Amino acid sequence: MSPPLRRPRLQFEHWPAAVYAIGDVHGCLEQLLALEAQISADAAAFSGEKWLVTLGDYIDRGPNSPAVLDHVMGPPPAGFRRIALIGNHEQLLLNFLDNPPATLEWLEWGGLQTAGAYGMPGDPRQSWRRRPKLFAQGLAQLVPARHLDFLRDLPTWLKLPNFLFVHAGIRPGVPLAAQEDEDLIWIRAPFLHGSASPDLTVVHGHTPVDAVEFAAGRVDIDTGCFFSGVLTALRVLPDGSTKVLQARGTPADYTPANRR
Repeated sequence: MSPPLRRPRLQFEHWPAAVYAIGDVHGCLEQLLALEAQISADAAAFSGEKWLVTLGDYIDRGPNSPAVLDHVMGPPPAGFRRIALIGNHEQLLLNFLDNPPATLEWLEWGGLQTAGAYGMPGDPRQSWRRRPKLFAQGLAQLVPARHLDFLRDLPTWLKLPNFLFVHAGIRPGVPLAAQEDEDLIWIRAPFLHGSASPDLTVVHGHTPVDAVEFAAGRVDIDTGCFFSGVLTALRVLPDGSTKVLQARGTPADYTPANRR
């Protein structure tokens, strides 16, 4: 049996003028637009190209997943390069469309909100539990091909000297070249409670925190926008210094039973 195909990974040996990493958006377009406006104003102090890096989880739970994807796929602010990474929720959507019965839990983890935003009719009887393939076929007809192509091509990480930007984290003790995509978009406890990698700071999301968490070897910038209303960005300069920027808006009307 051949190993699964690995997603692209981005690595550069030289820093841009500044990197602005944005945590999990989850369909919260209001906060994303407000945060990018803050970032553009802050970046005016730096000459040269700046990079805007989104750490994945653009969809699910919040109200405007399709519009968030359209925005992330669109042109960056003036003076910026936009780099979008994959999150576990994007992979869940793709997995559901490929094999609905095996990945039905996606709908309970926010997928129903995304399906509704794409125009799927309400389903008070929850017939998707009995006929997931029929639900997936209907959804596949509503999701634009450009969105699916975009999600299939997303890389897992951005590596710069001494910094790694990734959705969930890395597995401690495993060389970067041997890291598995599954860990990069799903890992929690082993990474959060494991030993830090020497000379490497990992900027990640995936695990919601009440406030930006600066820990040994990592920074968690997922402030749970869909339930807190707060979307966070971290500015990182080539010398390693950082600054937190945040946009506040209306939380989504969604309470997760399981924050996956």
